[in-house]
Amino acid sequence: MMASNNSIKKTLIVAFSLCVVCSVVVSSAAVVLKPKQLENQALDRKSNILQVTELYQPGDDVDEKYDQLITPRVVNLETGEYSDDLDPATYDQFDAANDPATSRTLSGDNDIAGIGRQENFSTVYLVGDPENPDQVVMPIRGQGLWGLMEGFLSVRGDGNTIVGLSYYDQSETPGLGGEVENPRWKAQWDGKKIYEEGEYRDPQIELVKGGADTEYEVDALSGATLTSRGVTNMLRFWLGEQGYAPYLARFHDASQGGA
Repeated sequence: MMASNNSIKKTLIVAFSLCVVCSVVVSSAAVVLKPKQLENQALDRKSNILQVTELYQPGDDVDEKYDQLITPRVVNLETGEYSDDLDPATYDQFDAANDPATSRTLSGDNDIAGIGRQENFSTVYLVGDPENPDQVVMPIRGQGLWGLMEGFLSVRGDGNTIVGLSYYDQSETPGLGGEVENPRWKAQWDGKKIYEEGEYRDPQIELVKGGADTEYEVDALSGATLTSRGVTNMLRFWLGEQGYAPYLARFHDASQGGA
């Protein structure tokens, strides 16, 4: 007797076949689209780097302007020296941070940014002449209220004067901590100082409530105490001895006529 078209066996065969076909289609699409996705990620990173330098204008060709202005280098965070062994075009510091062989574990007072692990080398982006840059753009990250905040900080060639701070990935509360994306708040950073004269390993920059009164202060985010604290801790970490302070020292020395 002929089996019914509605049998469980045929239903399972059709469902399985459909799953296989869908899996093949999805996998093929992922492979085909991956180069485009990587290209878009690279373009987005370049755009964010240019925007924090305040040199990007609407309508600019991102790739062209980036190639014209930016030179990436990989820096040893412990020594502050450039690495000749790591290619900035292929080095991924976020992958490095997840590898115990290329990173270190942080905890307690050593981890005020709340990142858990820190890579040994970081990519920085030099604006203008690589030997005497107008600005240095540095990636930073740390915990906000709801999760990790990732962004870029740009500092002038003196290694002490901020140009801009911008976050490209954050999940803070809209209208509160999410105001880190507000252009009016970001405009406050231009010209702020990081270190006191002669104290180039101890960053003083911070967010304060009630109005910024000194060149080391920026207005805190209204109603977002934990996000504001996270921004301060993040900057204190990355601009301190464990972060870019050894690297930025070379610019302080140069601006004072040193080696």
